[in-house]
Amino acid sequence: MMKKIKLNFNKKNIKINLKVCNWFETFWGLMFSKKEKAQALLFNFEKPVRLRIHSLFVFFPFVALWLDRKDNIIGKKIIKPFRLSIFPKKSFCKLIEIPINKKYISVIKLLVGDSKV
Repeated sequence: MMKKIKLNFNKKNIKINLKVCNWFETFWGLMFSKKEKAQALLFNFEKPVRLRIHSLFVFFPFVALWLDRKDNIIGKKIIKPFRLSIFPKKSFCKLIEIPINKKYISVIKLLVGDSKV
């Protein structure tokens, strides 16, 4: 299922189409995806969690956004391929993974800046 989400970041409105992941897809994420075909993913959790993520078998970098209940960004990080453990600083209710590819480059530049992409 696809969902459009609106994020406020540095006084800019960012709209992005995301694939909402079910319980099974939460374990799969971006693993084994092709860079240019990969979609941005949204993982919803019923209550605040503080889970580690990894990028094993993800062959390209992506941006991870950790959100609170009201879709405020409480953490962001560029994740490089094959990292064993990325631990967020705060508990979160939603996680967004945005592949760094041509489809999402304008969103990525707004979130992390031109020099980091």
